Amino acid sequence: MKSKVYFTREITPEAVVRLYHALGLALPGKVAVKVHSGEKGNQNFLHPEFWKPMVEDVHGTIVECNTAYGDATGGVRDNTESHLKLLEEHGWTKYFPVDLMDAEGPDVVWPIPNGKVLKQNLLGKNIENYDSMLVLAHFKGHPMGGYGGALKQLAIGCASRAGKALIHSAGKTDDRYETWKQHADKVAFPEAMADAAYSVAEHFKGKIAFINVMKNLSVDCDCCMVAEDPCMQDIGILASLDPVAIDQACIDLVMQSDDPGKAHFMERVNSRNGIHTIEAAAALGAGSREYELIER
Repeated sequence: MKSKVYFTREITPEAVVRLYHALGLALPGKVAVKVHSGEKGNQNFLHPEFWKPMVEDVHGTIVECNTAYGDATGGVRDNTESHLKLLEEHGWTKYFPVDLMDAEGPDVVWPIPNGKVLKQNLLGKNIENYDSMLVLAHFKGHPMGGYGGALKQLAIGCASRAGKALIHSAGKTDDRYETWKQHADKVAFPEAMADAAYSVAEHFKGKIAFINVMKNLSVDCDCCMVAEDPCMQDIGILASLDPVAIDQACIDLVMQSDDPGKAHFMERVNSRNGIHTIEAAAALGAGSREYELIER
């Protein structure tokens, strides 16, 4: 059976809530809401005001983890003190409870027995405090992964600082200072991301939902201090219970677009072998690339 992916061209906070309710899933218990909170200086990330009605609808807690970089990029999200300060500066703590899940160790270790590259995932320990998860992704390009969507939010987004290093190095090291010397190739890195994403999706199986917003379509991620400006017009909002299907649908909507910026966007995706993340996650059983797009 094809996975259902709901779609609207209306990009508003109210449309986000409407598409979530179309899924027919009431997330139970304590809800972790995974967002990308935006690197210091980034101009493209989706601000807390945009997500506010959705987060309030599920009575969720915003969750994030520290990054594996900082010194070389100028980013400030690689340590708890400056990351928490930035979360406040960007307005997240003004509206929501916020949990930096790896603010204090030790990390939790989740086995991935069927992982193609990784056999374990290192995550911020607070992830185990939640009963369900809502993944709110800003779909856009990415300097290393080619694109960022639901699968990246599950993988890199939920991994601790050490876990991010492990993914980027395809399991070679969890030392963030060593991982850039051993960064995985264009096959192993997307497969490591798929392994990590699968472990989180499995943990919350039946209690997880995904929303991708195709707005501010830059080839760069919200993790860039100075991202390239968007190269395409906004497309819309998608919602699904399947992280593979929703990311595949986003790629297909870009491909089907007649926007002249499409070639530049897809060059970033394809030059990093980004679609292989989707392929690898589907092969693991994280979801299906076959879907029914239902416009609302």
